Amino acid sequence: MALVLLDASVVIAFLDPDDALHHGAVEALTEHQHDDLVTPLSVYAEILVAPYRRDAAAVAEVDAFLADFGVRSEPMTPPIARAAAQLRGKFRNVRLPDALVLATADELEADILLSGDESWAPISGRVKLVQRRSAD
Repeated sequence: MALVLLDASVVIAFLDPDDALHHGAVEALTEHQHDDLVTPLSVYAEILVAPYRRDAAAVAEVDAFLADFGVRSEPMTPPIARAAAQLRGKFRNVRLPDALVLATADELEADILLSGDESWAPISGRVKLVQRRSAD
């Protein structure tokens, strides 16, 4: 069983059929549904922002998805924070929330980091990009 870290872009796309990454996210999560799925707590917060702007039912939908797929949340630790700061120092174009996800993947020694952010691929060999829907 692989350890697969999920970026917010993948979870958000999975839950939104109109998202350009939706089909790719569904394929990726279907492929990895029996793996150990993890999100950093920072991702958990990020995926709840839009649902909280809508209503309690939308928040419940996110939590139900995480429970159904057995996705666990990983808290930030001092080693993750240090690794994120180091990434920010080395790659100036990487925002702190992104560095936290990348650092969590490294600290947990994740086999795969599923993301829709193409800019992450040169930074980490763990990144597996979720493919966008083709233009119709």
